Amino acid sequence: MNKKIAFGCLGALVVVVGIVILSGIGGYNSLVSLKQGVNAKWSDVENQYQRRADLIPNLVQTVAGAANFEKSTLEAVVQARASVGQMKITPGQAPETAEQLKQFEAAQGQLGSALSRLLVVSENYPELKANANFQGLQAQLEGTENRITTARGDFTQVVQSYNTAIRRFPTVLYAGALGFSERPYFESRAGSDVPPPVKFDFGNKP
Repeated sequence: MNKKIAFGCLGALVVVVGIVILSGIGGYNSLVSLKQGVNAKWSDVENQYQRRADLIPNLVQTVAGAANFEKSTLEAVVQARASVGQMKITPGQAPETAEQLKQFEAAQGQLGSALSRLLVVSENYPELKANANFQGLQAQLEGTENRITTARGDFTQVVQSYNTAIRRFPTVLYAGALGFSERPYFESRAGSDVPPPVKFDFGNKP
C-alpha cells in the first residue's frame, strides 16, 4: 500500500513538473515573440526617421539656390542631420535603456526643430514657394511626419505589451534571468499626436 502511495505521489510530482516546464517553455516563446515585435516596430521608427533624413540633402540644395537665403538656417539643418547620423543605436534593435532613447529623441528633436525653422524662413522667398521641386519635397516631409507619428505610436503599444508580459506572474520569476528586461518607450507629450505642420499657403498674400 505504501508503495502504491509513493508511486502515486511520484507520478503526481512528475505531472506537476511537466506542467511547469511546458508552461515555462510557452512563456519563454511568448516573450521571444513579443521582443521580436518590439524590435520590428523600432525598425519602422528608424526607417521613417531615415526617410526624413534622406530628404534633407535635396531640400537644402533646393533652398540654397534662393537668393540671400539665411545661411545660418541651412547650417543648423545640416549640423542637426549630422548629429542624427552619429547616434550609435544598433540598427533594428530597440533601445535597452531610457538614456539611449532620450539621446535618440534629443537628436531627432533637434533636427525637427531645424527643419521647422527652415520651412518657416522659406515662406519669405516667393521663388521657393513657386518652385515645383520645393513643393514636392515639402509634401514628402509632411507625409513623413505623419508616418513618424504613426510608427512611434505603434512602437509604444508593443513595448507596453512586452513590459506588461514580463511583469506578470509567473513570468516575472524567470524573465530577468533569461535576459528579458523592460524597454523604454516614447511617452506622450501635449500635442505629440499631431504632426508638425509643414504646409504653406501658396496663394498670393494680401
